[in-house]
Parts: sequence; C-alpha cells; structure tokens
Amino acid sequence: MCGIVGFIDNKSIDSKNEIIEKMMETIVHRGPNSSGSHVDSQAALGFRRLSIVDLEGGSQPIYNEDKTMVITFNGEIYNHLELREDLISKGHVFTTHADTEVLLHGYEEYGAELLKKVRGMFAFVIWNTQTNELFGARDHFGIKPLYYTEMNGSFIYGSEIKSFLQHPEFKKELNKEALRPFMTFQYSALDETFFKNVYRIKEGHYFTYKNGVLEIKQYWDVKDNEKNMSLAETVDLIDKSVQESIDIHKNADVEVGSFLSSGVDSSYVATVLRPNKTYSIGFGDKTFNESVEAKALTDMIGLKNESRVIEGEESFMNFPLIQYHLDEPDSNPSCVPLFFLSELASRDVRVVMSGEGADELFGGYQTYGFYTKSKLIRQTTALLKKLPKKARYSLASFIKDKEFPGSLHMYSNLAPAEESFIGNAKVFEEKEALEYLTSEYSKSPSVSDIVNKQYKKVRGLSELKKKKYLDFHQWMPKDILLKADKLSMAHSLELRVPLLDIELMKVSEQVPEKYMINSKNTKYAFRQAAGRHLPEEWSNREKLGFPVPIKDWLREERYYQHVRELFSKEWVKEFFNQDKIIQLLDENFEEKVDERRKIWTIFTFLTWYNVYFIHDGQKPEVIELTA
Repeated sequence: MCGIVGFIDNKSIDSKNEIIEKMMETIVHRGPNSSGSHVDSQAALGFRRLSIVDLEGGSQPIYNEDKTMVITFNGEIYNHLELREDLISKGHVFTTHADTEVLLHGYEEYGAELLKKVRGMFAFVIWNTQTNELFGARDHFGIKPLYYTEMNGSFIYGSEIKSFLQHPEFKKELNKEALRPFMTFQYSALDETFFKNVYRIKEGHYFTYKNGVLEIKQYWDVKDNEKNMSLAETVDLIDKSVQESIDIHKNADVEVGSFLSSGVDSSYVATVLRPNKTYSIGFGDKTFNESVEAKALTDMIGLKNESRVIEGEESFMNFPLIQYHLDEPDSNPSCVPLFFLSELASRDVRVVMSGEGADELFGGYQTYGFYTKSKLIRQTTALLKKLPKKARYSLASFIKDKEFPGSLHMYSNLAPAEESFIGNAKVFEEKEALEYLTSEYSKSPSVSDIVNKQYKKVRGLSELKKKKYLDFHQWMPKDILLKADKLSMAHSLELRVPLLDIELMKVSEQVPEKYMINSKNTKYAFRQAAGRHLPEEWSNREKLGFPVPIKDWLREERYYQHVRELFSKEWVKEFFNQDKIIQLLDENFEEKVDERRKIWTIFTFLTWYNVYFIHDGQKPEVIELTA
C-alpha cells in the first residue's frame, strides 16, 4: 500500500526533482517505509511505500527489462501469482516478487486489456519513455483514489489532492459549484472536486496522456446478470465466494487484523478470517458503543479484541486533522470513529480487513426500501410491488407526502428510483439549502442532474437495481470508499475490503432480487450465508453504521460554543446567511429543533475550508478547545 504522485511538463530535471520530493513528502503518511522517484526531461513519477508484499524487494518505481517503461502503483493485486506465471510463460523477466511488476509486464503484454484480468484494488501509472505516453488506471470500484488536473502546461496526478499544493503551476481555487450539492449529499458529489479544475479518475476507468491530450475510457461497469437460483443455491454461492475472497485478501508478508463492529458484515469477515486481533471503537454508553457487542462476539468465538472509547473532546480536537486527510469535506459522522479506529489498529498491524461493500452488493441499506418493523406492512408492500409499473408509480404518487403508518416504506418501494432515491444520505432538501447559501454559491448542477447521469444508463432495470447502480457510482466511491482509504492511510494502515471484490461482484450480479431485500429482511441471502458462521443475533442484526453522538455534543455547552465560534467568523459570510446558520445552531442547542446533521454538515465544510484556504492547506495540529 502506497501513495503515488507525478506530473508531465517541460521543467528542468533539477526543478522536477525538487517538486516531486515535496509532493512525496506531503503524502508520507501513505508510505513511511521508503520512497522512490523517476525523473526525466518530460516526466516525474514519485512514490511512497508502505511495505506489505515483498518487503525487501518491492521498492518502486519499477522498470521493465529495457528500462523503456516505468511504473508506480498504489494498491494490491490479489491474483498476481497467477498472472505472473502467465507472463513468465510469455517470456517476461521479473526482478522482484512484488505485484507491482505484474502490472508493468501485464501492460506490456496486454495493454489496457490487462484491466479485465486483474483482481484487486489499485491506482497506478505507467510512463513510456520512448513514446512519452502516460497510462493510468483506477480499480473497478474506486477503492483506491486517483486525482488529476491540467494547469499552465502541466498535467499533475496523485493519490491525494494535497500533494498538488506543492507544484508551482497548481492554482488553488475553490470550486463554487461543489458546495450546494454537498449540503444535500454530505460528500463531494460532482465529478469535479471541491478544488477547481481537479477531477477524479472515475472508478472502472483508465486514461492516457500524450502530447498534451488526455483521453479517459471506461473498462468496467456493473452488469445485470440475475440467475434463476433457489435460496439454498444462492446462499451456497455467496458463502463459498465470501470465504474464497477473504482467503485471497489475507495474502501479505505482514500480520493482517480486522475491524469489528456490531454489524453482520465485519462480523462475517472477522469470523471467517480469524485474525490474531480485531479492533473496535465506541463512544461512552452502550447506545453509541459498538465495541461492547464486538467484545461479546469475540469472547463467544475465541478471538482477541482491542477497543477504546472516544470522548467528544478528542473528536473535536482532531476534527480539522480528519478533514485535512480527507482532502475534501465529508460530513459523514462515521469519519470520526473511523479515524480513531484506524489509529488503534495501526499500533499493532499494517493491514486490516473491514466489511465495506456488502450493502451495495447484496441490498443491505434501509434506504433501499426497508423502513418499517411491521411485518403486515412489509408483506402488503411486497404484494403491491407486483403491480404493473404504471399502477405502482400512480400509487406511489398518491402516497407521496402523506403520513400514515408505513407510508415511507410503501413509497420507497413503489416509487421510481429517479424520484425517490439520491443515495444513502440526504441532509438538506435542495430548496432548503438555497435558503442558507449566498447567491454566489447557489449555482450548480441540481440533485436530479447529478443522479440522472447514472439513472439514464439503467432505466430498464428494477427500482432496487437502479438504486444500487447509483450507489456504485456516487455514494460508494465518493463517500464510503474515500473515507475508508484516506482515514486508514492517515495512520499508514492498509484497509482491505474482501466483500467488495470483482469476483464477489460477479456473484452479486447473479443473485435473484427477491433474495436481496424482501419482506423478511435486508441482505436476506447474504445474512443466511453469514448465519453459517455467526450466532443468529449477529447475522440478523439491524445495521447501525458507526453511531456517533453528535446530537449530545451539539447540546453540550463547550462543543456548542466551539461550533458557534467557527460559524461566527467574518469569512463565513461569503458562503452562508450567517444569522440563519447561527440561529439554526442556537435553536438546536436550546432543544427547539433537532437539526444535528445539517449543523454538522455546515461545520464540516467550514472546518475543511479553514484548513485548506484560511490556513493554506498546512497540516493542522491537534487543536485545543477553549473552556
């Protein structure tokens, strides 16, 4: 696991060397074990290494046999041994045992078709010194990040945007269009990031850059390949595939640990993996302390568990540092516990596994259509879902905005996904966000513009499959996976996600929809598979996520005052109706309203902006809270 940076321009070699060193130093947390670079008249490639595989011989950059190609790589290729044998049989000569070299020779042999052969998480670039062409790619799901920009004749790329700040041609400018959708989605929802003219290489895409021309192409996308399988066949297939994925994901030359919450996904992974240690986190009492349940499970199945309790003070003290590591603002409350959980695990291990991905693959989110505990309402809704599409949509239109027991559950199951679902977070209603923003920050693509870019590709699919498709291209790469990578790597910790694997994805595409969400539960078949390894209490447990007590924090005097101080800064007036956001905060503190998520979202953006623009992107120290 590593970090990569680089650029293409015509600066002198001496200048390139100086710049690439500064860029590498900015992301040293991603790879504290070693560094390396390649610099020539056209290109500079930099690399920071966290040693996981081939500890002694895997340093990068790595060159091909005649030194005409050079690679830097961030990630893990889990089928590299198989690919290596194939490439050796075709005459390629290896100098290391690292998976990096497999990508290099694989690209020599297969070109971009290599991407259809690899199994792993990755972001890599290959520089051809003869043709002066840069080739780069990002994994199928966007597990590993990769950003780029073109400015003043320089093409700049890297694992983290903060490294761009070290390049003299990079002009740091806020993308004014990013704030309005952020208020609704809670994450950076556009293809262009919060930094003007900085973009992501999208999940499942590769690029070439040659002679100043950038071309980006898609090599993979989600498929609809549903099979007519029985429940028993489905459960068998899932369990076999999960076990196989965990087995291949544990390959490393260092110890592998596991995150463990109270939920089924991480519990399934930990129980099958059986690591020497599992790691859990919590806040105070049992309501917000998943470590209590995690410890109960590990005691039951004979695993060791390390846990700690986080207090509100250290959460606020570290919050600017959290937003710094994220590169862009993310108001998902789970960012806070994930930051501390990663720090806890990093004391013992370099690699951990977690349970990300299962909800998207197998239909685990409540927002997919599981809003009631009433069996009667669930069963009735299941029957109504069998109505013809036109009738379903008409009934949904009638139910919309009406309040009766089960109305939300019925509406979410019967309405077109395009009208009812924008992802697994919705903070401000779009019109409401405009009431808080200044006119300068009110212009941006609408929420429907953003989601319909994805929906229009899958109009013929079921509502559930449309929702899942949207999450694969919005929620997962721009929130869930981004925070997983950035906050684990903040502590030089590699996070692996065996439930988000291309081979397991192929299984998910085959699962009958009725075994994903039905009247009985979410992630129905997956839970059945997990139940072969877990007590029923765990396999059927309701999803919590990382519960975070922001409601309590924002009604505690010292934290309320801390947030209010930030809301009151003069520069805040550029973005928000200052009186209105302070009123919102005050009324929440006085318990007149409960608007914790809206306040936290505003607080997140302002904290991030303070780090990257008021303080010019300098890594913040842990702050001291005033009494």
